Amino acid sequence: MTFEFQRFSMKIVLAICSFLLVFKTGAAQNTRVIPGAERLSVYVPLLKGKRIGVFANNTSMVGSSHLVDTLQKLGVNITTIFGPEHGFRGKASAGEKVGNYIDPKTGVPVISLYGSKHRPSTEDLQNVDIVVFDIQDVGVRFYTYISSLEELMEAVLIAGKPLLILDRPNPNGNYVDGPVLDLKYQSFIGRKQVPIVYGMTIGEYGWMLAREGWLSPEANKRFNYYKNAQNSKDTPFHFLVIKCENYTHTSSYDLPERPSPNLPNMASIYWYPSTCLFEGTVLSEGRGTPTPFQVFGHPSYPKNLYAFTPVPNEGAKSSKHYNVTCYGWNLAAPPEKVKKEVNRQIQLKWLIEAYKLFPNKDSFFILPKSGKMEESFFNKLAGNNILWKQIKDQVPEADIRASWKKDLDAFKLIRKRNLLYPDFE
Repeated sequence: MTFEFQRFSMKIVLAICSFLLVFKTGAAQNTRVIPGAERLSVYVPLLKGKRIGVFANNTSMVGSSHLVDTLQKLGVNITTIFGPEHGFRGKASAGEKVGNYIDPKTGVPVISLYGSKHRPSTEDLQNVDIVVFDIQDVGVRFYTYISSLEELMEAVLIAGKPLLILDRPNPNGNYVDGPVLDLKYQSFIGRKQVPIVYGMTIGEYGWMLAREGWLSPEANKRFNYYKNAQNSKDTPFHFLVIKCENYTHTSSYDLPERPSPNLPNMASIYWYPSTCLFEGTVLSEGRGTPTPFQVFGHPSYPKNLYAFTPVPNEGAKSSKHYNVTCYGWNLAAPPEKVKKEVNRQIQLKWLIEAYKLFPNKDSFFILPKSGKMEESFFNKLAGNNILWKQIKDQVPEADIRASWKKDLDAFKLIRKRNLLYPDFE
C-alpha cells in the first residue's frame, strides 16, 4: 500500500468518524428533554405587552437563568411573583410559614401562597393580565405543589385571568402505585382521589383537574365557558399547557435543581414516595442529614443497625430526634441503582420491617391529639386509615397491594384520557 493511498484512506476514516460524531451529537440534542419553560419562542409572544404574574420557585430555570430573570431580560413586564411551600427561592423548611416581601434581586413583590393563604385574592390579581405557572414537581400526591396548582387554577379561572402552565418532566412519571385517596382524609397534602404516585406531569395533572371537572363548581363553569369560547376565531387563550419536547413517560430525566431542600438528589426523589410515609411515625425520615428520605430510624432500635444523628440545617430547621443518635436503615445508593430497586412501585417492605422491629408498637404511629383518625398525619399521607391497620395487623405485602387494585385501575382509566405524552404502557 503506497503512502498516498494510506493517507487517503486515513482521510476517509477521519471523515466517517467526524460524520458519526456529528450525527450522534445531533441525535442527542434532538432527543434531549426540553422543559416547557425553555420553549421561549412559543409562549413569550403571548406575554409581551401584558402584566404578568409568575408562580415560581428555585426550580423555575431556563438553562442557567431563572425564569423571572429571563423574562425580564426579554422585556416581559412581571408585576407579581407568587411563592409556594419552601418559598420563591426554595430555602424555607418543610411547613415553614413564609410571608410576603419584595424580592431583593428583581424588586418584584412576592406573595406567599403557603400557610394560612393558599390562593391569590382578587386584589393580588388586580395588577396581573396573565398568570404563568412554572414549578418542578416529583409526581407524588403528598408533594404540595399539585395542591398549590389546584388552588391557583381555581382563583385564576374565577378571576377571568388566562393561565399558562410551563410543563416539566416527572422524575417518577414511569409508574402509578399506592392507595387512592379517600376524601375523608383530604388535606393540602392530598386533595383528589389519586394514588400516591400518579404518573403524570404537573401540566397533565392540571389538564386532568380542568377536563374532569375536579375544580370548584364556579371554576369548572368558567373553564367550560372559556373552552367553548376558544373555539371562536381570535379569542385569546385562558388555559394553556406549554408541553415539554422529546418527553415520554419512559424518559429518564435528572432534575438540574433540587425541587425542595430535603430532596437534594435523584436518589432521595426516587425513594420519597416510599419513605415519606415515615413522617407519620415516630421515626426520623432523615431530615437533618445529607441523605433525607434515604435513611430512617429511631433511638430505640438495636445499636447494631445503621447509626446517624440528624441535626438542624437551613432546609430542615426542626424535625424529629435532632442531635440524638438514631439506629435504622441506610438506603443511600447511586440513583440508577435506587431506580432499579424501587422498580416502578412503592416499597412497603421497609415500613413493614420497621414496625415489626420497633419495641413499643403502640407508639410507632404518631397519634393525633384529637384522637380523630382522619387527622392522623400518617393517614393523610397514605390517604386512608386502612394502611395503618394493615401494618399493625401485619398483613402480607402482596395482600396490601391487592387491596389497592380496584381503585388504582379506576384511576388509570381517568389518567389515560388526560395524558399529553406517550405512556409507559
